[in-house]
Amino acid sequence: MTVKIIARPNGPYLVEGEIELQDPTGARVHTGGRSTIALCRCGGSTTKPFCDGTHSKLGFKAAEAAVAQAQAKK
Repeated sequence: MTVKIIARPNGPYLVEGEIELQDPTGARVHTGGRSTIALCRCGGSTTKPFCDGTHSKLGFKAAEAAVAQAQAKK
């Protein structure tokens, strides 16, 4: 199966498919055998590298949203 990565608007990266996830030291991160995982991209999750929904509490704006907002203000 092809791995599919979806950038959710102002939310996590959803990763679908069979992957091996590694931490910065190269150690394998257990994904619980799930076929879809959500990876944090706001930096605020307490369960990094996984998303815990903190982005909604922080008002996280994804880069593409922030760029569009900045250009609209010009």
